[in-house]
Parts: sequence; structure tokens; C-alpha cells
Amino acid sequence: MMTKILSAIHLGGRRIELSFSDGVTGVWDADALLARTGPLLVPLQDQAFFERFFIDAGALCWPHGLELSPDRLREQVQVTVNA
Repeated sequence: MMTKILSAIHLGGRRIELSFSDGVTGVWDADALLARTGPLLVPLQDQAFFERFFIDAGALCWPHGLELSPDRLREQVQVTVNA
């Protein structure tokens, strides 16, 4: 069964609290992602644009088409609650 993101709450800076369909809630820090290069990552350097994330079909997305896999994000979060 594929994990989905159910909610995403901006905590400030580049940190987002993510709640997953398997009951896990954790904090994802985008700093490691933004240390990489690529055309889809450039807009995320702008804080106002970074904060425009949304959930689509269980993935974390931005208006310019970047979509991050919930399974990969699930591996990267610092778990705060585990059901």
C-alpha cells in the first residue's frame, strides 16, 4: 500500500510538518533538497514561493510542477508521532 501525505503545515523557514496515511507525523527539513541544483529547485529558494506548497494525490507539490514522493519524504522526516 502506498503511503500518502494527508496534511502539510509550514513550521517556518524550510520546515514542514507532514502527516502520513500510515499514522506517522514528522518534520521534513528542505535544506538538504535545496542544497542540490536543478531548474525545479531554483524557485524554492524564494521563501514566499516555498510556502506555496500543497498536497495533490498524496504528494507534496508546488505550483511550478515539482512533486515530491510521499514515500521518499516519509523516509526523511524526523518522526514526532507514530501511531
